Amino acid sequence: MKSEFLVTEPFQFNPLKHHFSYIREFMAAWINEEQSIALKAVVKEVKHIGTSVMDVYTGSLSVQEICGEISGYIHKNRLDRIKSFSEWSGKGYGDFKTITLSDSSVWTLKYHSDEKRFVHFFPARESPHSFRVKANTIKSALLYYIFIGKDFISREDLNGARKYLGLSPVKNTNEAEAITEMIELLRL
Repeated sequence: MKSEFLVTEPFQFNPLKHHFSYIREFMAAWINEEQSIALKAVVKEVKHIGTSVMDVYTGSLSVQEICGEISGYIHKNRLDRIKSFSEWSGKGYGDFKTITLSDSSVWTLKYHSDEKRFVHFFPARESPHSFRVKANTIKSALLYYIFIGKDFISREDLNGARKYLGLSPVKNTNEAEAITEMIELLRL
């Protein structure tokens, strides 16, 4: 399940990082795989989530519908060329624009210096239909759910999942609680 094939040019969007329904589909696709074969592939894809804090969209729009609405916006406003888009959005690290989609969710659009994928988008901070989470929390929850999947969640099992990613063991209750809450949200 390669996320980059879902998103057409000129967009850059990681649904495994920012789209809750896609994240759950990703999990479901890997749960029944032969674990010895799946481990390296899953870990490789999950590492693309990164290490920062992110916003995850929980609304009803699919990845394709979101791309379609953003595409419609940029075409309508003649922002479908790299020059016009970069002038509108700005090219600096802190430059971005936001737009609102049909379900009232707000999306951040940033210039990305790639000739083919120059529109980087993701849910805006505090957007309707989204929540904020640490990347290592969601990565730990994903690997726990896919490879361990027990209903009773122990610190040892959480640390076993984190070990696959090279993450340090969970030491305090708050960190373990955030991962446990994410596992519960992800349950199918």
